[in-house]
Amino acid sequence: MINGFRITKPGILLLIGLFFITIIIAPYIAPFDPTDVKMGDRLKPISLEHFFGTDHLGRDVFSRILAGAQTTVGTSFLVLAISLLIGVPIGLVSGFVGGRLDRFLMRFVDAFMAFPDYIVAIILSGLLGPGIFNLVFAIVMVKWIGYARLARSTVLTEKQRDYILIAKVNGVGPMNILRRHMIPHVLGNVMVLATLDAGKIILMIASLSYIGLGAQPPIPEWGAMLNEAKAFFYNAPHLMLIPGLSIMVIVLIFNLVGDYLRDHYDVKNQNGGK
Repeated sequence: MINGFRITKPGILLLIGLFFITIIIAPYIAPFDPTDVKMGDRLKPISLEHFFGTDHLGRDVFSRILAGAQTTVGTSFLVLAISLLIGVPIGLVSGFVGGRLDRFLMRFVDAFMAFPDYIVAIILSGLLGPGIFNLVFAIVMVKWIGYARLARSTVLTEKQRDYILIAKVNGVGPMNILRRHMIPHVLGNVMVLATLDAGKIILMIASLSYIGLGAQPPIPEWGAMLNEAKAFFYNAPHLMLIPGLSIMVIVLIFNLVGDYLRDHYDVKNQNGGK
């Protein structure tokens, strides 16, 4: 629930379905080429021909918003996927094996957590230079840590359960314990964190692109579109309002989905608070 609004299962499926369908078919429903420059059409207002008007280079803003969704959101999914592939296995192994390996990995993680995510991402992006791939690398370096710590804490908790001790007494091997008992418990928590984190990653990608460290022209990206439009805010405020609202709506959708998943995987909630 978010501010008194509760999303239902049909609602969550509808949100996810509409979102992914829009992202997939974006190139086919865009009325114009998002990179096509037409100086004769620059700064046109909102109309039936150009639903969101045109920018300072005469490019259709509606088409760029659709293409920018693939860039911004697609990049966030790539960051999430890589972060999960790095962080979850490290957390699983660290928590399950324990000992010196656990202490070594956690000291490495603590070193990254000593600084705020945005600061580290900005520093890495600045050192590597602007570009989508450098941006992905920089954000992954600060995001995999949370998944490693979450997986580790979940494994440490489950290791103390009676059923794990019984499985060990019965001769169940470590790999089978991880596969059959640890991973299912970790996945639920990771899904919640990943969904909530997606909105934060989108904001991070957009903000870094806004300051010139992310997507470079003429690639359409919502944060870069905000940066390009700031010089024309008084004459054409919609050029900033539309990508800004797009970012806000997408982040809100991910927060609603994450809120639903958090309630769904809340054991106390499912058991009536017992």
